[in-house]
Amino acid sequence: MRAELSEIDASIRFSALYFVISATFWLMIGTVLALITAYQSHESSFLAGCEYMTFGRLYPASINAMVFGWGNNAVFAIGLWIMARLCRTPICNSALLIVAGLFWNLGLSVGLVGIFAGDLTSVALLELPGYATALLLFSYALIGAWGILAFSVRKGQGAYVAQWYILAALFWFPWIYAIAQFLVVWFPARGVVQSITSTWYAYNLQNLWLTPMALGAAFYVIPKVLGRPIHSYYLSVLGFTSLALLGSWTGMAHLTGGPVPIWMTTTGIVTAVMMVIPTVSVGLNLYLTVKGTSGHIWRSPALRFIMFGTFAFVVYSLIDSVIALPTLNEIVHFTRFSEGLDQTGVYGFFSMVMFGALYYMVPRLLKREWPSTALIYLHFWGSALGITVTVVALFVGGWFEGVQMNDATVPFLDIVQSTIPWLKARSIGAVLLALGHVAFAINFFWMLFATGSIRAKQGPTLLQSANQEGAA
Repeated sequence: MRAELSEIDASIRFSALYFVISATFWLMIGTVLALITAYQSHESSFLAGCEYMTFGRLYPASINAMVFGWGNNAVFAIGLWIMARLCRTPICNSALLIVAGLFWNLGLSVGLVGIFAGDLTSVALLELPGYATALLLFSYALIGAWGILAFSVRKGQGAYVAQWYILAALFWFPWIYAIAQFLVVWFPARGVVQSITSTWYAYNLQNLWLTPMALGAAFYVIPKVLGRPIHSYYLSVLGFTSLALLGSWTGMAHLTGGPVPIWMTTTGIVTAVMMVIPTVSVGLNLYLTVKGTSGHIWRSPALRFIMFGTFAFVVYSLIDSVIALPTLNEIVHFTRFSEGLDQTGVYGFFSMVMFGALYYMVPRLLKREWPSTALIYLHFWGSALGITVTVVALFVGGWFEGVQMNDATVPFLDIVQSTIPWLKARSIGAVLLALGHVAFAINFFWMLFATGSIRAKQGPTLLQSANQEGAA
């Protein structure tokens, strides 16, 4: 079994490492842009004299760098590696994966240049100009095909829980992204259809792309580190099927009060509340899997990050279900509260799980340990405290902002002024996140180019633990 996994790791090593290097590169760019925009949110004059560095361009550039740069490159590396291992199939012609990855990062680079030049749309997560997204879809067609082909030639007849999520997401992403591009960017639909499509797209990107990829990684890494199977197969089935059935409808709840058919918003509210089913199923299943292993969680960087991400997933999903109710939605809808919720889902859940998966995957690709335990702890605590400070500031500040906006006696300028302390707190969170990201980047490149005693080191990721290559 170990020899077979070693052969599979060797077959995907260079392509996976290319995606990890690219992800780290975009993580650093996104971090710098996020620091600037966090400061600009309460100091509007900062860099205001340069049209290329205004908030209206920097903010979408930072979001796209993080989601499509850091996030998607990490997904390509981790998702394809997990699929190859679970399918027990070495990757053929992995050089073509690198070529596809080059096209993906070229398309994203062209798109970000377009954003800085002012050639962007006003739709969240669709700001990249149309000529860049064509490159992204082309490169994704090549990348996604590898995961699907690996599954089609897998050894054995069944499929693991991690494969359910990853394979489904590989099909869902091009469907979501292509429809949004056609109806919003390339051939814009008229009137309210654009708002419906853009909202549908934003929530589907979270629910049917980032979420299943992160859950697939969690369902793979946790059993591997602990050497025990997932607690309940039936909870796994319930969690996956309910996410697949409900996930694409929830965004409509956030159009409440808009000029859209009432059946859409009603369906969105009902499905958003029903998202409690996959949330509780997945959260309970993973909790029962790790129950009684708190020592392993704190010793293993992979588990530490993934369990934090799992907790954030539960928090994100439950809050999203609650604020779908009209009485609460009318308070938080146009406030910083929504931004805090996005940060919880995209960073607190997705990114933390991706970091955990990388801490497990990279040592097996490079056949060496992470050089510095101290940098791993700095990364974890910087990220954990940073995202906590950020989302608490946005949640609390956003709630008070919403309450004041619903009070006609409060002048709007006073509302804006009252948000400044919370935005300053958010900037502190951004600094903590940046410290964590720098620690990760230093540790990763140190490990990548390590020589001598560093190559022979054993330690924080339990690479030599006897249970690491047990049941897939």
